[in-house]
Amino acid sequence: MPIILTQLKCPVGVSEEGVVAAAIKTLGLSRSDVADAGVYKISLDARDRKNIRSVCSAMLVLRDPAREKRLAKRPDVRVFEETEPKLKPVPEGYSGRVAVAGFGPAGMFAALILAENGFRPIVLERGADVDARVAAVESFFAGGILDERTNVQFGEGGAGTFSDGKLTTRIGDPLCRYVLRRFCEMGAPREILFRAKPHIGTDRLREVVKNIRKRIISLGGEVRFNTPLEDIDLRSGRVVGITAGGENIAVSALILAIGHSARDTFEKLLEKGITLEPKPFSVGARIEHLQKKVDESLYGGEAEALGLPKGEYQLSCRRPDGRAAYTFCMCPGGEVVAAASECGGIVTNGMSRYARDGENANSALVVSVGPGDFPPGALGGVEFAREIERRAYSLAKGYNAPAMTVGEFLDGRACAPTVLPTYRPGVKYCDLNRVLPGFVTDMMREGLRKFSREMSCFGDGGAILTAPETRTSSPVRITRGESGSALGIANLYPCGEGAGYAGGIMSAAVDGLRAAMNVANNLSAGEH
Repeated sequence: MPIILTQLKCPVGVSEEGVVAAAIKTLGLSRSDVADAGVYKISLDARDRKNIRSVCSAMLVLRDPAREKRLAKRPDVRVFEETEPKLKPVPEGYSGRVAVAGFGPAGMFAALILAENGFRPIVLERGADVDARVAAVESFFAGGILDERTNVQFGEGGAGTFSDGKLTTRIGDPLCRYVLRRFCEMGAPREILFRAKPHIGTDRLREVVKNIRKRIISLGGEVRFNTPLEDIDLRSGRVVGITAGGENIAVSALILAIGHSARDTFEKLLEKGITLEPKPFSVGARIEHLQKKVDESLYGGEAEALGLPKGEYQLSCRRPDGRAAYTFCMCPGGEVVAAASECGGIVTNGMSRYARDGENANSALVVSVGPGDFPPGALGGVEFAREIERRAYSLAKGYNAPAMTVGEFLDGRACAPTVLPTYRPGVKYCDLNRVLPGFVTDMMREGLRKFSREMSCFGDGGAILTAPETRTSSPVRITRGESGSALGIANLYPCGEGAGYAGGIMSAAVDGLRAAMNVANNLSAGEH
């Protein structure tokens, strides 16, 4: 059984072999005692700018199991146990197909594990395959027409395909490492297994999602693009069939992995009597700084000379009443992207490539909102966000996003931009107070003033705010019971971001795996 040694202090840029050597020395071992070893985790400790260093963990397999057990009693050592999803086999009398609606992280991993266990799922994705999707998105960025089916939100890989490909998460689920390992098998860089803040980058993630699709198909699964879920046939509290692409398909179970922007599907589910409830999310804008200013704020002036990674940050500010402003989805060396999925509305998001070599850094600067801020009803949050998006479009008279310097936003003073905005097709300088509700802009200003005391780059009045950011997470939750199925619908399994149970690539992928496990277990128990 492998053991993990934690809290190894190493130089910045330490090699894998250097970490292993330090671990062997710390444990009082010789190289001949070790059957296998590698890096488990590397993070950067930059709290003391005069002594920036790597903090590492190493995984070791010893030739003597008894010695492993003795070492595991040390406070800095723990036993490693690999966790994999376990699905019950395809039951006798299994009929129909397991359908998966949506091919973002939740849908991909649900379909992948089902295919690898003999269920031959059928995947329905409203958008195009990743190559056609990239072409459609680039056309829109260049000033072309928005395709409401294929865009930054919809298509192969989900919204995460046009992001930084960040794989950080707070859920602590033991399946997280399994997800990372499968990403590596599908073409992601091996370093995601041990970096404290792993990312794939939008460019490399596109190849990974294609490889997942090919794996599903090779095992008898089916992936249909440009095929939205159109209807659900419910009888006696069960899904017996669906309509997609004009075809009626008998199903034994339906996994809903529809993503946080599938507003028309939310409406259809509500019409069908499926329980939805409004949930909190956040709205605001994207803030852009020069990446070198972010690096200087975090590391001082020696970042490049020391070979330090691109600077990342996560900041928050909370009032006693619970209202919060915080940064979200920070993209080092990235760009702000046009993420609309409905004509007549503007949405922004952030994206960066694996190299993170762009001149600017950006992140969402958002404020928490909840059902008390929305119109009444399950879809009140959808309407709240849609109104902001349409207001931005009307103010900008098209898809050029409203933008403003931080200095002007804070106190109305004219301030020359220090950053060239990256949003395409372009920005229109105007008053963001006319786009976002007053309670949101007030909290954003409060957050900016606090953050400027924590990071000097946030004191740059020439930094750029581009609005609006409205798709931080789903504004609804599709309520589910203990078995993972929707309330009152035995074989309908909502999962991922769109169902309101995840918030990023990793948590969505894990939730998709758990949905697939619930499907297999419930089918084996006779629910088919």
